[in-house]
Order: sequence, then structure tokens, then C-alpha cells
Amino acid sequence: MRMIALLLLLIAPLLTVVPAGAAELKLATWNLEWLTARPPGDAALPRDVRPKGEADIALLARYATTLAADVVAMQEVDGPEIAARIFPPSRYVLHMTRDSVVQRVGFAIRRDIRFAANEDLTALDRPAPGQRHLRSGADVTLDLPSGKLRLLAVHLKSGCREEKLTSKTRESCTILRVQHDALTDWVAARRAGGEAFVILGDFNRWMDNGDAFWAGLVRAAPLARATEGTYSPCWGGGGFIDHIIAGGAAREWMMRDTLKVQVYRETGEGWKERLSDHCPVSVRLRLPN
Repeated sequence: MRMIALLLLLIAPLLTVVPAGAAELKLATWNLEWLTARPPGDAALPRDVRPKGEADIALLARYATTLAADVVAMQEVDGPEIAARIFPPSRYVLHMTRDSVVQRVGFAIRRDIRFAANEDLTALDRPAPGQRHLRSGADVTLDLPSGKLRLLAVHLKSGCREEKLTSKTRESCTILRVQHDALTDWVAARRAGGEAFVILGDFNRWMDNGDAFWAGLVRAAPLARATEGTYSPCWGGGGFIDHIIAGGAAREWMMRDTLKVQVYRETGEGWKERLSDHCPVSVRLRLPN
């Protein structure tokens, strides 16, 4: 009887924790840097890209297990088959854009979370004549017990981290400005529809210190950015370009003090190229009852 009583005392606190945990949602974004099963020298890969080895992929899968996010926005993933080696089908359902590029965007969504796939945000991939295709946004709506939550995963144009979007000497800034306009239109549509939403991914843009990119987004709707005013410890530290941004009712749900960057334990020479030049970034939402 004393043993049973002791077990009940140990279990009771766990029973009180479960409802609170069920009311939270952990969101993460992770650029997996050229995650592909293609062999070196494949025509679809740049010459300087070294595909990951079996051991590298297995290690990334272990980091994904430690991350234990409910939803992960993925970037630079060459389709669901290779994504499933990081996010196993026993735990996650995968959704990816229909793009034909190697660096696709998508989501790994915990298997017991219901969701609907929306049309890809193809306005993010509208190259000028002669330019390579970029990446569409992956758009889903989670059907949670507390209501619906719209999520958009993005991977925007690189090469314009802090320069003026109006720069006429940087083609990358011209492209990013077009993507910025498409993104603000998406945000404005969510605001008009009264939706709770989160945009997460690799924006390839620092957004602090009066940044015009960020200013344009918040003109479209009031927003909260988990990474605002902080620095990333990933690979020695620096400004964030991977962001998690909440709008609508989700602004109030986002627990900014839960922002986490999962750094890699492997720090020796070559590991950055073997794993990823980005670390997983996560935050928690406290959902309404």
C-alpha cells in the first residue's frame, strides 16, 4: 500500500502538467542546407555543393528528435523522401511545395495534428526572364482544438541582408523587394480574414534597427517577431536571418521568452558543411482554451 501511495504521489504532478502542455504548440524553422540524396556532380547541384553522407543525415535526425517540435518549417530540402529520413513518418506528416527546384520549402507536422494544405505562395517565385527559379512558400492551416492557425514557411532570396531594398546595384535586393511585396499582400489578406497566422523560415534578412523590410510587413498588419532584438548563437553568433513572426490572435499566443536556438555540439573543422549552416530556431505558442 505504501508503494502504491508513493506511485500516486509521483504520478499526480504529471497529471496536472499534461493539460498545460497540451495547450502549447512548439514551432520551429530549420534550413537543412542542400539536404538531398543526389550524388556529387549531379547536374541539378552547384559544383561546390557536397551532399551529406549517411552519418551526417543520421546525426541530423537525432537533432530533430531532440528538437521535438510539433511543427517544423523546412528549407533547402530536395523532396519528401529525403525529409522523411530526418522527420520519420511514424511521428510526422510531411508537406512540401510543388516547386521543381532542389531547395524546396515545406513542413513536418506532428502526425496527430490535423491540417489542410493551401495553395503554394508562388508569388515568391517569379523570376525575371533568364533568372533561375526561386522558392514558393508552403502554406498550411492547422486545425487545433483551440481553433485554426495558418502557417507560411518561406525561404527568401539571399544577398540582401541589410542593404536598401531600393538598391539598383544589387539584383538580389530587387528580387527581395518583389518577394517582400508578395509577402505583405499575404499578410494583409490574413488580417482581412481575421486569421491567426505565423510566418516562419529563412528570410535572409536582418530585421532590427528600423529595417525597411520589417517596417513594410508591420504596415500590412500588427506583428510580433520572436527574434526581435536578439542575436543567434549558431556557429559563433550573429544576427538572425531565420525568423518566426506571428500575426492576428497568434501575436498574443507567442511566448517570446521561449525562443530557443539548438546549436550543434560538433564544432570542429568541416562540421558546418556536413550538418547545416543554420541551426533550428523554435518558439512556443500558448493556445487559448
